[in-house]
Amino acid sequence: MATTIDAADAAPTRTFRTTTSNGKGPVMRSLLIALLTLLPAVVLADPMAIQVDHVWSRAMPAGATGVVYLTVTDHGAPDTLTGVASPVAASAELHETINDHGVMKMRAVESLPVAPGKPIRLSPGGYHIMLMNLKQALVAGKSFPVTLTFAKAGTVTVTAAIRAAGAATQGTGHGGMGNMNGMSMGGSGSK
Repeated sequence: MATTIDAADAAPTRTFRTTTSNGKGPVMRSLLIALLTLLPAVVLADPMAIQVDHVWSRAMPAGATGVVYLTVTDHGAPDTLTGVASPVAASAELHETINDHGVMKMRAVESLPVAPGKPIRLSPGGYHIMLMNLKQALVAGKSFPVTLTFAKAGTVTVTAAIRAAGAATQGTGHGGMGNMNGMSMGGSGSK
């Protein structure tokens, strides 16, 4: 620290040096500020906070509509599943099955909130991922990638195992949607 005298009022002022003995103080300070500025973005975009398991699908021919089931568990801050995609289909959407006065219907949903410690199960008869216009056959015993997009965690790509047509929900011992007679597709985004 150096002391100087201002000639105008003869009051002493103090000047502080910000360099270290090697002259790298301003550079190090700038680097530290940059890192601290980026740290919150890195923490918020933690894909490890999202765990996806039990990812499976059913065998279907090319050109048909397929489905993906899975479980999402959030181990971080609250997040939202905002989109889905897979290279095996022309398009993919989040859907839910609802009972509308005794008629089972499916409708697209824009997003799904994911709360910490409360797994979201996409399963037969509930929320699921629809794969429209399959580009290839889904063959039992094989697998394919599915990419989930989250508002905070970003994208998470998982592998869906393909089971035989009519496969039961994992661990429940009962069939899923089975025969889809009586099912109708609602308009995109309708509630």
